[in-house]
Amino acid sequence: MKLGSPSMMSFIAVLSATAVRRASSFVPAAVKISQSASTASFATRSSQIFRPQNTRFMATVAPDAEATKEEVEDLPTNENDDELLRIRHSSAHVMAMAVQQAFPEAQVTIGPWIDNGFYYDFYFPETKDEETGDTIESRKLSAQDLKKVKKAMDKIIGKNYPITREEVTREEAERRIKEIGEPFKLEILESIKTEPITIYKIGEEWWDLCAGPHVESTGKLPKKAIALQSVAGAYWRGDESREMLQRIYATAWKNPPQLKQYKKMMEEAKKRDHRMLGKKLDLFSIQEDAGGGLVFWHPKGSAIRRNIEDFWKDAHVNDGYDLVYSPHIANLNLWKTSGHFDFYQEGMFDQMEVENESYQIKPMNCPFHCLMYKDELRSYRDLPIRWAELGTVYRYERSGTLHGLMRVRGFTQDDAHIYCLPEQLQDEIVGVLDLTEEILSRFGFDKYDIMLSTRPDKSVGSDKIWDDATVALEGALKRKGWDYTVDEGGGAFYGPKIDLKIRDAIGRTWQCSTVQCDFNLPDRFGLEYISAEGAKEQPIMVHRAIFGSIERFFGILVENCAGDFPLWLAPVQLRLLPVTDAVQDYCHEVAK
Repeated sequence: MKLGSPSMMSFIAVLSATAVRRASSFVPAAVKISQSASTASFATRSSQIFRPQNTRFMATVAPDAEATKEEVEDLPTNENDDELLRIRHSSAHVMAMAVQQAFPEAQVTIGPWIDNGFYYDFYFPETKDEETGDTIESRKLSAQDLKKVKKAMDKIIGKNYPITREEVTREEAERRIKEIGEPFKLEILESIKTEPITIYKIGEEWWDLCAGPHVESTGKLPKKAIALQSVAGAYWRGDESREMLQRIYATAWKNPPQLKQYKKMMEEAKKRDHRMLGKKLDLFSIQEDAGGGLVFWHPKGSAIRRNIEDFWKDAHVNDGYDLVYSPHIANLNLWKTSGHFDFYQEGMFDQMEVENESYQIKPMNCPFHCLMYKDELRSYRDLPIRWAELGTVYRYERSGTLHGLMRVRGFTQDDAHIYCLPEQLQDEIVGVLDLTEEILSRFGFDKYDIMLSTRPDKSVGSDKIWDDATVALEGALKRKGWDYTVDEGGGAFYGPKIDLKIRDAIGRTWQCSTVQCDFNLPDRFGLEYISAEGAKEQPIMVHRAIFGSIERFFGILVENCAGDFPLWLAPVQLRLLPVTDAVQDYCHEVAK
């Protein structure tokens, strides 16, 4: 066989087809490449897009990340480890006390625990030089300052102060706050609507308004498993017109090995940052000239997104869903009917005037589906109805909160709504969980943290419908055999829900999928069906998303595989390599 001849090119094509057959079992049926397909189908994509350098067909992680994936052990989370949550909450208080010891002018605001640790916001006012009377600018915390704070924290931990809870009247809390000159605490006190007011004290040295929980004493905190990480700016209450605060981010774990593992995970995360890889691989961009938080999909990223969406659509159609489309804007009255204008207005863009009427760009898809349901009289025989839509929505986010693909202003939800009878609910939830598992596992996500959230204090709907829906969700999880935790009172005001977090290749968790019962929108829109007895009844509505949004899931996927996509997603699956100019024309012919 002559090198560079058409027969040689055919030989290369045969080898490539063989490789595809070997990998085909991993490729979703909806996007499998036919084993009898010509090489030209590969070459067309290959001639358009350059793939990151790698020869492995089914790689899901970059070579230097593969060992990390094999070695990683699941770190505990706030949701599944109450001791860890207490450590982080108490560490936040100790850090605030240490900051005020090191810098007495500091005023404290809020200091919650977060996914991987905690933070605390501080206000540093201008001060006066006691000798000269000159104004001293407000302190800007430095890396050296953080070392000073950590040293003070270690001393506090070493003294093993008891951490105690005290209940006081609102008047007493106000008196104590004014006594120590903490104006931000007064605002926090005003926002607390329940009584008595609870405070937590560290010995008799320091206290803060707090609902808990905490460890018993500062000596219970593992000081070698606590690390201060960074300082960032944050406006008080997120309001740009208010004071600029300084936020100290920190992490805390139960023991030093966990902290070491977390630091290693963060080092690996920097290599996988989707913003860096998105630019390096030419997948997407955020064009500031067009405005923050708006995503531009480049040809390579668009090719991957198209495969994701095609697979999603085929999976839903095969599972009994109908695909629908809805407008991008609607009359403001629709959002008043749905309640979004009253309860979600801060997350919506301003309205536009059209022929003396106000129109709103959509922040949600669900009201549109409710209108479609209401468009005709439904029978119990018609239910369940399953409608799915890749619907692009727009939500206002402050510029300081925007972050790559993870938090944007315009994004595409993989939205679906199910309208069903009460007795159908559990089967429908099982179906949603089955589909969720099928879709996520295709992308290599097969480890989940699951939370069942139940009825909050303020809610709509009868006791019976809440109880029945909660039993249905719990029953569905048990039928799946999935472990889950219960967040008592953590449900939405309109119904209980299941939230699912996925674990990536380096052990991080990401909130993606959600399944929510809704007793509110069917009532607001007057949705009905005719029962077997001929009476008008209200259906149960289920909101569900699997990816959450295409943009955010894409960012997670990029970081999970470190930019080295599986074969069926890779924008380049094969490249034609002419070894001599004599076969250039033949290569172009094959590429067509």
